[in-house]
Amino acid sequence: MRNKLYPSEYLALLSIKYEVDADKFFNALISSVKNRKSECGDLSIECRSKQNHKIILLITRGSKVVAQFQIPEEFLSKQHNPIKEVKNAYMNDRHSLKKCRAPQSFQIKDLQVGMKKVSLKAKVLEVSKPTFVVTRFGNYASVANAMVSDDTGKIKLCLWNDQINSVAVGDTVQIENARISAFRNERQLRVGKKGTLRIAEVAIASNGGEISLK
Repeated sequence: MRNKLYPSEYLALLSIKYEVDADKFFNALISSVKNRKSECGDLSIECRSKQNHKIILLITRGSKVVAQFQIPEEFLSKQHNPIKEVKNAYMNDRHSLKKCRAPQSFQIKDLQVGMKKVSLKAKVLEVSKPTFVVTRFGNYASVANAMVSDDTGKIKLCLWNDQINSVAVGDTVQIENARISAFRNERQLRVGKKGTLRIAEVAIASNGGEISLK
């Protein structure tokens, strides 16, 4: 097996990569040993040899060789499907990892310098007049600070160029994928190229309060 993977791990990865059902894949492998050849989706499986309780299988996709590998004969005689078990574990790990990488929603009181991929909803209290600066890349840019707040606190939001005119005092903004930095020992919220800043939709409740509309 390449990369020192167990047969179940390697075959599970093939099942994921070529989007074939784990049960159908496992049954097709068994069928290829009995009938020399089998099909699973657009994959063709051929049993090349069988000796000393070892089986060599060749998997192709059209004219392209996908894999050729050796597995123990006992692997295909298991009552349960080892490929399915490992595939489910991989998919669960992927989902957990993706969830961890997704921007997380916070309240202002929880924000700390160095945090990344921060999402939050806040109200704009004030926006400073823009000033012109020269960036580290030698470009001219407009920059302004907005003070935003939620029920737990306040924080400065750094606005650049077109972001400055996109918000106004009284707006409720939705910030996604931002990071927290420090400027002159003060926390600051920054929305980079990968982040987004938009006006959140707000409806007026019958009691005069605001109801956020997602």
